[in-house]
Amino acid sequence: MTHLAPTRRALLAFLGACALAAGAAPALAQETAIKFQLDWRYEGPASLFLVPLAKGYFKDEKLAVTVDAGNGSGGTVTRVASGSYDMGFADMAALMEFQANNPTAPNKPVAVMMVYNNTPAAVLALKKSGIKTPADLTGKKMGAPVFDAGRKAWPIFAKANSIGNVNWTAMDPTLRETMLVRGDIDAITGFSFTSLLNIEARGVKAEDVVVLPYPSYGVKMYGNAIIVSEQFLAKNPEAVKAFLRAFTKGTKDVIADPKAAIATLKARDGIINEELELRRLKLALDATVLTADAKAEGFGEVRAPRLSLMASQVSDAFGTKDRVSTAAVWRDGFLPAAADRDIFKAAKK
Repeated sequence: MTHLAPTRRALLAFLGACALAAGAAPALAQETAIKFQLDWRYEGPASLFLVPLAKGYFKDEKLAVTVDAGNGSGGTVTRVASGSYDMGFADMAALMEFQANNPTAPNKPVAVMMVYNNTPAAVLALKKSGIKTPADLTGKKMGAPVFDAGRKAWPIFAKANSIGNVNWTAMDPTLRETMLVRGDIDAITGFSFTSLLNIEARGVKAEDVVVLPYPSYGVKMYGNAIIVSEQFLAKNPEAVKAFLRAFTKGTKDVIADPKAAIATLKARDGIINEELELRRLKLALDATVLTADAKAEGFGEVRAPRLSLMASQVSDAFGTKDRVSTAAVWRDGFLPAAADRDIFKAAKK
């Protein structure tokens, strides 16, 4: 008996250690690293991603996320395809164009969550130009960078509104609003919440600007979505689901308290104008996120008929190598539950 006691104690100690180790295993689970690129600079809308990062929502999901600024949706799509980034935020039309022009690419990005349910593309002009409606644009001098979403989708807007020929001038994004205010061109295309504030920054009052949003004039294209490389999605499906859960939680916070969201943005980029970016964020939310279409379809989702129509329009307007395949650009099954995506409850009345 005396010889068995130590053996029994040792066995119990060993079993206890195993139990402790098993209990500690979840806490020691490794985080999944995700490199994420925005579509543009650290402006108001970027807070949708910076808030969940700053509040630790990604970390709570066992994700090690980095969020970098971008320089246009086309670049973001390309970098995700190259593997430089795992995920990103990009215009759906830019994603469609890449897919259709690179059918044999080995790591084509796919969209998993729609954020801007309505495209923010718009035509902007000064009231003194006499432009009031899309029909007034016929024969006018238009300006935009060649890669601008509104410029590329112009044939769709023009067809929907029976607009005749216009004369296009290409320029660097930093010169677009300057050339409009200077009178070098009659109208521009751009994201409504970006170009309007840029025009104001050049001394023009908001009431002296005409804004013709594409969605208000027959162009019901989707805007920006969260995209992920095919390879990363195949290897880390649960991590992608976790990312979307954290992002959705952060989006509710941004909607509930935009001012606090801009404070988070300021902590990331100290040179921003908080008042300006707060206005930009609110304009972006109203124009693209908290829309009637988003409420009807469900935040994050797409509707097959609408996506198919957009695919056909992009194929024609962009002159893609292959026709855009909706099955190739969109992946279902990664969104949080519908109840968890009810962002409209977070909006202040």
